[in-house]
Amino acid sequence: MQIYNRKNKTYEPISQYGGNLLDILYNHFLGRVLLKLVIHPVFSRINGWYNSSSMSVKKIKPFVDDYGICLSDYEKREYTSFNDFFTRKIKEGKRVIDMKSSSLVAPADSKLSVYPVMKGNVLQIKGVTYTLDELVDGKIDLKDYEGGKCLVFRLTMDDYHRYIFIDNGKVKRRYGIKGKLHTVSSISKEHRIYRQNSRMVNLLKTENFGNVIFIEVGALLVGKIKNYKVNNFIKGQEKGYFELGGSTIITIFENNKIELDEDIVVNCDKDIEVKLQMGEKIGRKYV
Repeated sequence: MQIYNRKNKTYEPISQYGGNLLDILYNHFLGRVLLKLVIHPVFSRINGWYNSSSMSVKKIKPFVDDYGICLSDYEKREYTSFNDFFTRKIKEGKRVIDMKSSSLVAPADSKLSVYPVMKGNVLQIKGVTYTLDELVDGKIDLKDYEGGKCLVFRLTMDDYHRYIFIDNGKVKRRYGIKGKLHTVSSISKEHRIYRQNSRMVNLLKTENFGNVIFIEVGALLVGKIKNYKVNNFIKGQEKGYFELGGSTIITIFENNKIELDEDIVVNCDKDIEVKLQMGEKIGRKYV
């Protein structure tokens, strides 16, 4: 499996933090037995406590070395825990946000996949069938989304885990859905994780892209999804961040609201994820 890197127009192999362990947990019988223990709330709390403690600081350097993370891009300070490092803030100017009103931008550093919203508001993600109703827990009127687009932004452990609003607008509705914290890695996508995982659902009325369903999906061992409680927002404003773990953002657009850039369409049609940076243009307003 490959990822398309837009910056240098090359294809890269998918690397997954803890990939061997995830393969065992999801694809082997004994691993699936162990998975039931791993996703138990008690285990998650213990893991969260450890990664928020000073004992976890020792994990930072090996992680930085393994992923080649450029610390000069981030605010310089002493980290008190691995989770403190994980939620680090990037320096101003290190992410350029395309502020043109018609430009659709990526909400986060991520790997993008695109799926059509089919008849009956059905989604086919990595061979698994979902309905929008499942994703939003039946709490949003979905009549205008058939024929629209579903954008799945997968954040891996090495990505910057803060995310932004993609346009000016207002929050019409927000609510949480409890669930199990599975991983959202490429390895586990064949399992029906997007309807099982804990998630935050936001209905955003935007100036340029209609009513956008913006969903943050928690992943294996993520402590919390942290959103700022705002009613009105502007493009590029920080919306929130994920605590420790790889995570996903799903944005769902009504029919005839967006047009995606050609290289994204070409690669996603081949089931190749596209590597993005927060604020990068990925498409435009439909005209």
